[in-house]
Amino acid sequence: VQLQASGGGLVQAGGSLRLSCSVSGRTPSGRTFSNYVMGWFRQAPGKEREFVAAVRGTGHTYYADSAKGRFAVSRDNAKNTLYLQMNSLKPEDTAVYYCAVDLSAILSTIRLSNSYDYWGQGTLVTVSS
Repeated sequence: VQLQASGGGLVQAGGSLRLSCSVSGRTPSGRTFSNYVMGWFRQAPGKEREFVAAVRGTGHTYYADSAKGRFAVSRDNAKNTLYLQMNSLKPEDTAVYYCAVDLSAILSTIRLSNSYDYWGQGTLVTVSS
């Protein structure tokens, strides 16, 4: 399984970015990625990786408090692609953003990075003040 994140860059505070994450390969069960939770995490310099948002195959979404009202996570199951629309960006949103796939189907751990099985390489988002 391979995940490729893209769409990061430099943006001024108040601006917007849209991250994408394409997923390819086969899951151990052979089931398609549409059956699994996909999520976004971020890691700022000197800080631990933190949950941003996740979306189930059904489309149900989950957000960190810092992302609610500003970010929108979505997926296109036909394209095996995950998205993160980020609006009203703040300097504190600066981080490397990672996409990931969770095969566990345990919703209580959807915000925990160690619940996710496959990770993309990350894309850097820099928000200037």
